[in-house]
Amino acid sequence: MSLPRGCRSAKSASLNTTSSPTSLHIYVISAAHQPPGTLPPAILEPSGIMRLLQSNSDGNLSLTEFFEDDIPKYAILSHRWGAEEVTFRDLTDGTGKVKAGYGKIQFCGEQANRDGLQYFWVDTCCIDKSNAVELQEAINSMFRWYQNAVKCYVYLSDVSTKKRKASDSFTECTWEPAFRSSKWFTRGWTLQELLAPNPNSLEFFSQERDRLGDKGSLEQQIHEITGIPLSALRGTPLSHFNIEDRLIWAGTRQTAREEDRAYSMLGICNIYMPLIYGEGEKNAFRRLRKELGFDNDLLHSLPYAIEAPFNSANRQDEPICLPNTRVSLLQEICDWANGQDERCIFWLNGLAGTGKSTIARTIAKRYCEKDRLGASFFFSRGGGDVSHAGKFFTSIAVQLANNMPSLRHYICDAISNRKDIASQSFRDQWSQLILFPLSKLGSGSSPSSYVLVIDALDECDKDEHIRMILQLLAEARTLKTARLRVLLTSRPEIPIRHGFYQIPDTEHQDFVLHNVPLTIINHDISLFLEYNLGIIRHEWSLGADWPGEVVLRHLVLYACGLFIWAATTCRFIREGKQFARKRLDTILKGSSGAITAPEKHLNEIYRTVLEHSISSEFLDEEKEEVYHMLKHRLGSIVVLLSPLSTSSLSRLLYLPREDINRTFEDLHAILDIPKDPTHPLRLHHPSFRDFLLNKDRCGDFWVDEKEIHQILATGCIRLMSQTLKKDICEIHAPGSQTSQVESSWIEKCLPPEVQYACLYWIQHLQRSGSQVHNGEEVHRFLQAHLLHWLEALGWMGKTTEGIEAILSLEDYVLVKGSPNLHAFIYDAKRFALYNRSVIEQVPLQLYCSALVFAPENSLVRKKFKGCIPDWIQLKSKIQVHWNAALQTLEGHNDFVTSVAFSHDGKQLVSGSWDRTIRLWDTATGAPLQTLEGHTDSITSVAFLPNDKQLVSGSSDKIIRLWDAATGVLLQTLEGHIDFVTSVAFSREGKQLVSGSGDRTIWLWDTATGAPLQTLEGHTSSVNSVAFSPDGKQVVSSSDDRTVRLWDTATGALLQTLEGHIDFVTSVAFSPNGKQLVSGSRDRIVRLWDTATGAPLQTLEGHTDSINSVAFSPDGKQLVSGSSDKIVRLWDTATGAPLQTLEGHTSSVTLVAFSPDGKQVVSSSDDRTVRLWDTATGVLLQTLEGHTNLFNSVPFSHDGKLLPLLRVSNHWVVEDNTNILWLPPDYRETCSVTWNRSLVIGHSFGRISFFCFEKGAKLVV
Repeated sequence: MSLPRGCRSAKSASLNTTSSPTSLHIYVISAAHQPPGTLPPAILEPSGIMRLLQSNSDGNLSLTEFFEDDIPKYAILSHRWGAEEVTFRDLTDGTGKVKAGYGKIQFCGEQANRDGLQYFWVDTCCIDKSNAVELQEAINSMFRWYQNAVKCYVYLSDVSTKKRKASDSFTECTWEPAFRSSKWFTRGWTLQELLAPNPNSLEFFSQERDRLGDKGSLEQQIHEITGIPLSALRGTPLSHFNIEDRLIWAGTRQTAREEDRAYSMLGICNIYMPLIYGEGEKNAFRRLRKELGFDNDLLHSLPYAIEAPFNSANRQDEPICLPNTRVSLLQEICDWANGQDERCIFWLNGLAGTGKSTIARTIAKRYCEKDRLGASFFFSRGGGDVSHAGKFFTSIAVQLANNMPSLRHYICDAISNRKDIASQSFRDQWSQLILFPLSKLGSGSSPSSYVLVIDALDECDKDEHIRMILQLLAEARTLKTARLRVLLTSRPEIPIRHGFYQIPDTEHQDFVLHNVPLTIINHDISLFLEYNLGIIRHEWSLGADWPGEVVLRHLVLYACGLFIWAATTCRFIREGKQFARKRLDTILKGSSGAITAPEKHLNEIYRTVLEHSISSEFLDEEKEEVYHMLKHRLGSIVVLLSPLSTSSLSRLLYLPREDINRTFEDLHAILDIPKDPTHPLRLHHPSFRDFLLNKDRCGDFWVDEKEIHQILATGCIRLMSQTLKKDICEIHAPGSQTSQVESSWIEKCLPPEVQYACLYWIQHLQRSGSQVHNGEEVHRFLQAHLLHWLEALGWMGKTTEGIEAILSLEDYVLVKGSPNLHAFIYDAKRFALYNRSVIEQVPLQLYCSALVFAPENSLVRKKFKGCIPDWIQLKSKIQVHWNAALQTLEGHNDFVTSVAFSHDGKQLVSGSWDRTIRLWDTATGAPLQTLEGHTDSITSVAFLPNDKQLVSGSSDKIIRLWDAATGVLLQTLEGHIDFVTSVAFSREGKQLVSGSGDRTIWLWDTATGAPLQTLEGHTSSVNSVAFSPDGKQVVSSSDDRTVRLWDTATGALLQTLEGHIDFVTSVAFSPNGKQLVSGSRDRIVRLWDTATGAPLQTLEGHTDSINSVAFSPDGKQLVSGSSDKIVRLWDTATGAPLQTLEGHTSSVTLVAFSPDGKQVVSSSDDRTVRLWDTATGVLLQTLEGHTNLFNSVPFSHDGKLLPLLRVSNHWVVEDNTNILWLPPDYRETCSVTWNRSLVIGHSFGRISFFCFEKGAKLVV
């Protein structure tokens, strides 16, 4: 037998069997192997050597090793390992043939021979697993070996093509059920064996070795079994699928060794890495993620404020404390940071210009150099991402992950577990991304404490966010194994002072900077001036005695303790260059009067800088023009709501960039002007903004803030009108998600000035104070570009901000003065609220789903119906008007059982069987917080009257009190011995009442959590409880079919109201306390007189159990929700039905009015929360003749062709591409397709018909 090319002969071994001996010929390449059990220092890539089997005509088996370039055509076996597999050693020592697994090797060789292949590979015996190096090389090469195989045979030992009947005879039967349940699809290693080969090369065989089909012919079944996209099964390169999707395909697949769950993904992810058996699954996946850069991808998925850190590029020129300045204060901060006490926060507060930020930068730099800086965040008013708290916690988390390697994987795990964490509440972000990962650090971690530096917290834009940040940061004291010390600077503003009032004095240390003795401050300012003027003296050779001791003392006195005065003075003098001496004289002359308040001296230095920017050689007329330009352009900078570069500002103001550069070229003393025109302009200090907007302080340089806002509003509208268009990011595919598009591409398509205009044009309009009217600029813009604007906001991730802007614009525009404009804005609001989730996730659906499903009379639909793509040829008949449902809030993943408005109407709380409580923004529908802690379903939720706390009751028998702002658990009330069914606060909030399945009602003290009373008398489960408006009575309803009134002071039973003939599910007092309403499973709503217990009215109309009832705030209306899926409004005085609100697709579990009575909220077993407009209540259209849910839609078909169209996960899908999103009111209960037509059945008897043109993937 001739040697294969690239091989040399080796000793042959005989395989002893009970029959005739079969010889095994082994050929090996001349390459030295490392000893078994050793690990190479790194696996860069496999060596490219493969050992193949060969069945010879004489019955012998041969093993031959090949270099990668010389590997012949071969077949490969895929199978599940059994108990008696033939190993490499079995073949070499001659014991393999007696094992059960030998039959599979024979099968593979015989099938390869039938397919004309001489060589084949079987993993059990072609790898010497006793050689650690060989095993690593093989595992890292395996995907490629399966990929390059001419044939891959999948042997399914648990799939049979025959079955035994009682008669013991064999008959043919279907094998597909066994195929679908085969364990081959559950194993980790078989995933790469499924994906690597070409569709027609992968063939499936039964245990009888009958061919079942190939990957191509069985693709639909495989797709349904595994969830792997058809395109991947058809051979689309795996690089076309993101890593996360590929890891999801692995799902719950199992391997014999836990590390192999990660190692089996190496080829699929195109990664080479060493194997370390014994490291465990978690560590193996951690290394895999690191190799993939997956941790970086996870961290990059978090919103990050790039300008937040102390050492960000835009802050590199900002100063730190000079040597021998602030000595005692810096030492005090360092002593605190290195301390071990409970004071986890150091609050450095001081007036504007006293040097807080410089001290913060100095501390941050010191601890960064010691590798003990956890993170830093420098707020800046009007500074874009650093002007608000939206990216605060995520930015801190990213820095902690980068600065603390031991913490990185815990933070990445948190992101991986909660992909939506960036959209969750600040409480969730703090807990999941920061506090919990820090708590996981071992006690041996070194160093034991890290410093977090937060500067200028007072410049965060929302007071409530400032208070929340303080409350959450104070929780750092709970950390045991790692300490987080928080240095926080701010002006002593009211929100921050109030925030610290809530934190015990033992948990924070305070230092008031402006109370430092003036002698110490003057000493430090003197050193600062001496250092900076010394640089100027050296640069311009001004003489060794310049400026002199006397001048220096004068300058220190003029500074009045303000470092910002000294810094501005030095910058002004330095910018004078060869005229530096003259500029110093100007300052001395301007400040030569008596020493006055610090602000007066600051005014003088600012006026001096501005006056020197205007040439004295200009004519009076020219000076006036320069004054106007200066105020206009400087005013734009100080009024901007987020900083812009000169390049962006020139586009926004419609001015040549050269003009702006000339205007600012002499203002470096007050403006931070970067050399790169694409970097943002900034004020050196916020005190200049205060100066410029105060007429008494700046005189002729005063900027009319309203006028500048009007100029900016006009510029924003003009820029958007010129720039925005359909599919501005050129994505084309209508189902493309925002998460799939690189942020760099979005920024290229939507440059900073356009994003600024989209975000802030309405705010500038409002702050200008000017009125808008029908047919004017704003009206024309909305009618031409509303969809383009909403699309841009979607790509930017700012949909919530856009909805807030529309709501504020609706309030701003007068109905009487501009009825047409107001009507269009109202319709735009309904349009945006209804489509909020799709705008956020898939912006191009604005032109598809949003328009298709908008009501026929929608002004937005009428105006933009020409934007509906041509490929939607036949559109279903839809409702005529907007229905009463303002919003559908989706997020719970099980039945929603309870909802309640806050008393100011700004928030909504919901509880669910998914064991979570969610807080929502009522205006925009944005999720605010998710509260977790209960161990069973939530049954009832309510706000404290001051909205600062909320209560939840649960089937876990526990009542929990939460802080509504931060989500912190305040109290746990235990006492009930069965599930808690209902909770409610008294009007003043001092008491809490709860009802339970244990037949009792408990009264609790809200402040202490102590039980006050236990009310007993019901003979079955208590379903609902409520306080009377004066707090003197409690009402309860029960499965015992009664309503009972109790005295809260004594616990005495006052009345028992009887009349319902089934369980009473819900009760409520009228606002004046004179009436009661009750709802029952007997389908009836009853009104009662509280004083006498007499029945007043019986309201009938529901066709199933009443689950919830409530009075409107004025007591004139009632609302009821039922298992018939309907919400009904009633007139309290007459009992007449007012509105029937339809839209839920399952039982309505709870209803409530908003505090102003204009909205009703409802929760349902369809897992949604819906907001309804009580004034309109327009019914949805239904197909006549149907009165209940569709079970099927009859439609002819030939039963042969798979449809190109289908409905999946609320999408109309063409092949595997999402093309049309189905909003909540049009979700499918069933669907059927025929060619390019689609019919969808919905709840309440509605049917939708659609016809699509082929190639729907293109929008434009």
